[in-house]
Amino acid sequence: MSGPQHWDPARYAENARFVADLGQPVLELLAPQPGERILDLGCGDGALTRTLVARGCKVVGVDSSPEQIAAAQALGLDARVMAGEALSFDGEFDAVFSNAALHWMPDADRVLAGVARALRPGGRFVAECGGDGCVETIHGALITGLDARGLDGRAASPWYFPTVVDYAARLARAGFEVPEIRLFPRPTPLPGALGGWLATFAESFTRVLPPEQRASFLEEVEQRVRPTLCDADGRWTADYVRLRFRAMRTTTT
Repeated sequence: MSGPQHWDPARYAENARFVADLGQPVLELLAPQPGERILDLGCGDGALTRTLVARGCKVVGVDSSPEQIAAAQALGLDARVMAGEALSFDGEFDAVFSNAALHWMPDADRVLAGVARALRPGGRFVAECGGDGCVETIHGALITGLDARGLDGRAASPWYFPTVVDYAARLARAGFEVPEIRLFPRPTPLPGALGGWLATFAESFTRVLPPEQRASFLEEVEQRVRPTLCDADGRWTADYVRLRFRAMRTTTT
């Protein structure tokens, strides 16, 4: 089984600010209107939550990380510690928004049931997450590295990267119509070396190792993927693939 992922807001801001910076297209797909009540699912440190508030929306942000929620609350946001699989809202929101969070929630059916319950009839769910093939090179190197140490690398993976067919079917079963869903590659330049990305996102892999082996493991992963993801000038690009969709809660569920 994978170990827990710990979110350090300062480390996240240093190594992963691009996650929120690249969220503008999904915000535009949401098309938020002033006065709408919106749930930001997996809000992290509140960077995009704050953008929605600035557009005049009434926003509640939820995230499973107490540290990230504390950072969001420090911005004056209504942010609450709550796992996506345990949403407690009932018919409260005009829309649910999520950016780069759903792939951390492998119990997708439970998440979607909670989202449907949180929405008013006719409400919309607009999100982007990692999709089939996301960070395939890095993911494969992490799994291979653990396998080589006699561990189950696949079991250590925390990520769920669905196909269009899979996620569209899950949305339909949860009571959504899906007018728009697509999968697309989005190679993403990293702000520094891959080591910063791994330190931020790969704790579920390193926590199954003794502490004294973790640094060498990550160095091996970085060297394994360097020929594919690092150019001649030392610039790293992660092989992201995104799943983006807009779904509407039917009025009959």
